[in-house]
This record gives sequence, C-alpha cells and structure tokens, in this order.
Amino acid sequence: MAAAAGSEYRGGRSARPEAQLYGRGAVLSHCPASAQAQCCHGGRGWGRLLGPEKTLGLLEASVVHREGALLALSKPPGLPVLGRPGELSLVTLLPALRRRLGLTAELHVVKAPASCHRTTEQLQQFFTDARRRGQYPVTYRAVTVGVPAEAEGEIRTGLCCQQQGDTTVVVPVPVPGRRSLARKEVKSTVTRYRVLGAARGCALLQLQPRTAFPEQLPVHLTLLLCPALGDHEHASRVGRVLGVPFLLPPEAAPTRTQVLDEELLRRLGLSPQQLRRLPLHLHLQQLVLPQGPLCTPPPPPFLRTLRLLGLPEHREP
Repeated sequence: MAAAAGSEYRGGRSARPEAQLYGRGAVLSHCPASAQAQCCHGGRGWGRLLGPEKTLGLLEASVVHREGALLALSKPPGLPVLGRPGELSLVTLLPALRRRLGLTAELHVVKAPASCHRTTEQLQQFFTDARRRGQYPVTYRAVTVGVPAEAEGEIRTGLCCQQQGDTTVVVPVPVPGRRSLARKEVKSTVTRYRVLGAARGCALLQLQPRTAFPEQLPVHLTLLLCPALGDHEHASRVGRVLGVPFLLPPEAAPTRTQVLDEELLRRLGLSPQQLRRLPLHLHLQQLVLPQGPLCTPPPPPFLRTLRLLGLPEHREP
C-alpha cells in the first residue's frame, strides 16, 4: 500500500504534507517541500512490460484513500519506488500522476527520516511510541513456501547491508556485537508472525514488524525456512535435502529465480519459464495512523493464489 498527502497505507483528515514508505507500499505527500525515499526492491523490466501510460492508469486506479493532503495508493507489485537511472519507477511518474489526479502541489514519497519535517516527525514519533507500548502499527500478509514449525512466534536477529560483488544484499547477523550495534553497522530487528492457514505445503502468515529495515520481512521469512512466494532475491537461501529445508549462508546462495516443485507450479498454473514473473506475495494490509487504521484488500494476484492453494482469504488484521 502507498500513501501520498499518502499505501501500502493510511489517511487522515488534517492536511498532511508528508507520509512514509512501508515495505512494498509508499506514503506519498503533496507538499511544496522536497522529500526523499529509499527502496531496495527491484522491478527491472517493468517499463518494457507495461510502459508509462498503462502504469499511470494502474496507479490512478489504485488510489484507496484521498483526504486532505494525504493520498494512499495500493502500489502495483513489482513497480520500484526508486529505479535505476532511466528506469520506470513510482518516483519518475509522480509529476504525471499529480496532473492526472488534479493535484496542485507536488507529490513526494517519504521514508523516515525524511526531509519533510513536522508531519513526518509526528508520524514517526507515533509509530515509535506505539512500538514501545508493544503495539504493532503495521500489519502484513504473506504467502510462504513452507509452513513454520510453530503456529506463532517472533523472529529476532540483527540485519546489515553487505556488499557482494557489485550488489548490496541484506544479511542476518544472529549475534550482533555491541560495537556494531552502537556504530549502527547492524540493527536488531523483530517481527511477530502468526499462521492464519496452511495448505499443500504453503501458508498464509500475518506479519507485524516491531522494527523497520530494508528487506526485513523477506529475510526474516527465510530464517523461518519459509520464504515468501515470489521472492526471487532471498528464497535461494533456503535449500532442501530429501524435502527437509535448511538455511544456506547468503554468500553460498546467489540471487536467482525462486525454485518451486512441480506440484506447486501445477496448482498455480505456471510453467518454469513463467516463474520469474511471479510477483512477491507480501502485502501491506493495514497501517495504523493517529486518525485510525487504513486497510487495503490483497491485490487480485494475491487473492488468486490464495484460492488456488486453498488458503483462507483473511481480510481483517
């Protein structure tokens, strides 16, 4: 979900010059001040598949909340928030999207800490206070390949960005040292999970991150030995021997198209050649703002997968 003044989530009544980026959604703001965003997700080839005009049509149709200065979008999966130079992305389309929506001020995507100050600081403080109270302002849904051994629990690990060749990858640090934490080379991360349903070796999970770090949820799911369906970046870290999953170190598991068994491919109606275009099944379903929760239903491909696998179509967090 993305939000713009902000989805994957929430809106409010008062004028809001800023918003935030959560996972695979974005908070957009239409304010005169400039803002910044960060995104570690791919989306290469999107422009060749749809092009700017069709993508703009998708974005216009994906507006789920519009009130005051806040606009929420259910961002199409696979479209990067920030792309490489010359690559189609949400940010490059914001001026055209603003004109389509009839907005007079510019749209901005913001990921805290951001350069639009007052409202962003207020929202960030709200999220920080909520987490300190043991609350989870953000709720995701994920379809996983594999079922966690425990029906619910927490994933705790350190995470850091590591350079491997010409790419930067997010890797777990199971026992981070105090110095690395103090220098912010590693961040302690926590995600609460609950199994909402399981069928045919797959599961529907509710995920509530207590912390925020790029790629936190996909990496945490690999630590459960249950990578997200459509995760072509981290799923290779989960290997199998005689059907039993085990964790591979990141350096021994280069990025590749996710491997699925023939039975799962058949149920999803996919050929091995089509697999690389399978989107990541990780959906930001609810974001709680001071004015209340903002929710979006899963996108059609996500719902179709639930039906094909016989998983429950839970809509409420």
